[in-house]
Amino acid sequence: MGIVLSTMVATAQFSSASLQASGLTCALCTKAINKSLEQLPFVESVNADIKTSSFRITFKKDADVNIDALRKGVEDAGFSVAKLQLTGNFNNVSIENDAHQVINGKAFHFLSVKPRVLDGEQQLTLVDKNFVQAKDFKKYSASSKMSCVQTGKAGDCCRKDGLSAETRIYHVTI
Repeated sequence: MGIVLSTMVATAQFSSASLQASGLTCALCTKAINKSLEQLPFVESVNADIKTSSFRITFKKDADVNIDALRKGVEDAGFSVAKLQLTGNFNNVSIENDAHQVINGKAFHFLSVKPRVLDGEQQLTLVDKNFVQAKDFKKYSASSKMSCVQTGKAGDCCRKDGLSAETRIYHVTI
C-alpha cells in the first residue's frame, strides 16, 4: 500500500459533472442551485432534473474546475451535496488503491479501486465529507488509515511523498 506520485505529469480534462443535491423540496430550490452554479467562472451550462434533484454541469473547455466551488455553490443556495461525479478525458493516468495521484496540479486520493491506467473518458466519484451522505463517507473513510481521508488536507501520509502541508486532497473512487 504505497503512495504513488507520478514523475510524469498526469493529465485529465474534466468536461462535466453530475451533482445530486439534498434538501430540495420544490422547483424554486432547484432554481436557486441552478443560478448559484451558473455563476461559477468555469461552468458553461447547468441542466436540472427536478425529479431526481440532480444537475448536469458542463464545464468550459480547458477550464480549471474548482471542485470545492461546486459544493460551496450548492451550500450558498441553502442545500448540500449528496453525490458528485466528475467526467473527464484522462491521458495515461496510473492509479492504485489507497494512493495519491496529482492530476492537473490537484491531489487525488483513490479509494476502493483496482490498480490500472486511466485512458479516455472516465468518471470519478467524490467521496469526501460534504460530497456524499454520512453513511457513504463512513464506508469509504474506513477503507484507509491515512489521516487525509478525515481532514481533506495533506497529512504526514501525503507530505512524505512531496505534497505540502495543507494541500487539498480530493478523495475519489471509480
